[in-house]
Amino acid sequence: MRVTRRSFLKISGAALATSGIGISLKPVAAHAKPLKIKYAKETTTICPYCSVGCSIIIATTEDGRVLNTEGDPLSPINAGALCSKGSSLFQMSANNANRLTKPLYRAPFASDWQEVSWEWALEKIAGNVKKSRDASFRPTNDKGQVVNRTEGIASVGSAALDNEECYLYQKFLRGLGLVYIEHQARI
Repeated sequence: MRVTRRSFLKISGAALATSGIGISLKPVAAHAKPLKIKYAKETTTICPYCSVGCSIIIATTEDGRVLNTEGDPLSPINAGALCSKGSSLFQMSANNANRLTKPLYRAPFASDWQEVSWEWALEKIAGNVKKSRDASFRPTNDKGQVVNRTEGIASVGSAALDNEECYLYQKFLRGLGLVYIEHQARI
């Protein structure tokens, strides 16, 4: 006997109907849970991973806890789609138990990291920038022309910054006299 797909479905349906196990075709009430983001505030942001600039919607509670992250379907760049890194953005959120919340510092030649305060870390960074800038600052070049630059510091920008933040960051770096300013999109 040759069994086709259609005859198999007929035989299966007949066997099920005569077996007494039957499936009830009466309508049932659906019991859907309310969405966890029903009353959440939605904010758009840019994915911090690469230089494509995919738009992401972040749903947060009133106290700022991140509930959900998803691609923005209105974005002309990614149209709601995200790569594997962008899809895992929720894991970077502030309510992740594994995320660092305080700066860590490892002294030169030390093997262990120690927890420090934000004030201490920012003072340390500012001090190192000032020390490096002062050591490598050149008011004039070899021809005697005024250049007011420092060649001892370089910066690599991030795709996580929007245009306005990039503009301010560029102004800050130029104000320090940096010459070597790059962006990850160009590397």
